[in-house]
Amino acid sequence: MHIALRNVLLFAGLLASTGNALAQVPDTSQSKPQNPPTIQPSDEIIAVPNRPTFASTGEMVQPGVFEIEYGFEAAKGHQNINGLLKWGAVKNLELWFLNNPIERDAGTAGLGDSGAGFKYKLISQKDVRPTLAILYVATIPTARPALGVGATAHLVQVLVSKDFGKHHFDINEGVQFVGRQQQGGFDRTYFTALSYSRPLSGKWGYSGEIAGFSRLNGTTPATLTLLNAITYNFSSRLVLDGGAYFAAYGQLPRVTMFAGVTYSVTNLYHPHTARRTPKN
Repeated sequence: MHIALRNVLLFAGLLASTGNALAQVPDTSQSKPQNPPTIQPSDEIIAVPNRPTFASTGEMVQPGVFEIEYGFEAAKGHQNINGLLKWGAVKNLELWFLNNPIERDAGTAGLGDSGAGFKYKLISQKDVRPTLAILYVATIPTARPALGVGATAHLVQVLVSKDFGKHHFDINEGVQFVGRQQQGGFDRTYFTALSYSRPLSGKWGYSGEIAGFSRLNGTTPATLTLLNAITYNFSSRLVLDGGAYFAAYGQLPRVTMFAGVTYSVTNLYHPHTARRTPKN
């Protein structure tokens, strides 16, 4: 009798201890996600256009991202297709390659000039502090003299960018040294640009700019242009633009129409990263 009673008490104790242990184990069936994890916003590729303005933004593409910008211009006596390939080599450093595969001026057509360079961001905007970056581009004279500069040129610019809510401003100040074709040495011209952009309704946006070059030499006077453009964010990676710039001063066509596209092709460091967030 005592043995049976002891066995009953032992069995009851085991049940009680087992129940307490189970109560302390979390219910993993409720904590598992019901859907695959979504991509964090930091993984999303976002285009960073320099188009459609002459000014370049101080902001950068993400490290590893390869992005292209291509467009065309059309005016009386002037047409071209212009392109920019850029790659975020590391954080705060973009490598650039520029080319004009087609250039036509005053009835002469052919390959335009090319260029290579880099953009480096010194500081990022925070509170009242703007983004500050530097840009260097070396012009490669791949065009015949009638269509290009006819010599090597070097451009250095300081880029300042700042957001005020939905309003974005870019200020560029720079100098370009253009080689003389026969005499040797370099002529010098200064560049200034102030551009403004803001979103409109939906995926539409607006860009405006005033920009100009100082006198380069006796045959190339100063120029001043006023630009207005509309942009359309087809997606975070694809931005379309179109508009016109007007020659307020200088030997330029009075009105030049343009259109173009900016597209983030891929992240070369993470080529298999998902391109969109999975649906629930």
